[in-house]
Amino acid sequence: MTILRDKRLLITGVVTTDSIAWATAASAVQQGAEVVLTAPGRDLDRAVEAAGALPGGAEGVEVVEVDLTSPDHVERLMDRLERTWHRLDGALHAVAFAPREALAGEFLAAGPAATSQAFLTSTHTFATLAGVLARLAPARGASLVGLDFDARGAWPVYNWMGVCKAGLEAASRYVARDLGPRGIRSNLVAAGPIHTRAAGGIADFGALTSLWEQRAPMTWDAGDASPVADAVCFLLSDLSRMVTGEVLHVDAGYHAMA
Repeated sequence: MTILRDKRLLITGVVTTDSIAWATAASAVQQGAEVVLTAPGRDLDRAVEAAGALPGGAEGVEVVEVDLTSPDHVERLMDRLERTWHRLDGALHAVAFAPREALAGEFLAAGPAATSQAFLTSTHTFATLAGVLARLAPARGASLVGLDFDARGAWPVYNWMGVCKAGLEAASRYVARDLGPRGIRSNLVAAGPIHTRAAGGIADFGALTSLWEQRAPMTWDAGDASPVADAVCFLLSDLSRMVTGEVLHVDAGYHAMA
């Protein structure tokens, strides 16, 4: 069953093949979707290389330089998609960054410049991407999915990124409220810890994975992003057409344990 047949999807944050974004793009292609990938300029060459590793190679897969914090980049992206595709059926928000000051050390020691940069990149860009989808969505509606890390508690070694993820969960609910009348859905996938390039920026990432080893009722493989990617594809598909404002946990049941 190709649940994304004829869907045109924008996948942000594809830099390397170990990313959840790349795994989502690979799954989406296998499910019949057309995809456009985005990456910031500093990572564009890596993203092009990663596109070449998708099923079927890089044939027909465009990689676009986009910084979602830049209004000029966003406007050029919308113009490009409007010109080439004429519509956008769905998008994955896989954009997050926090300076080390906002991740490591004392929570209260992080300054406003670091925390503002983390929020702008990791949270506000979700609303920016919602605006892209609102402009290009067909009359039948569309789907926006973001990558989350359960924000109900305070995690070790996560600090202000945890605050940004809490903001992301709130932002998704407001997008669901405001764009729902147009048939545009907004959901998040809260994944367990995955060994990605981004995870490499978190000091003592092993402290998170060890929590899963101790508590998750199912065995969690931090080296396999495919279960998360498949859940994203479900939310991008019409199978989830009445699901919005939701946080879907793909974490081997960790979140449900006392």
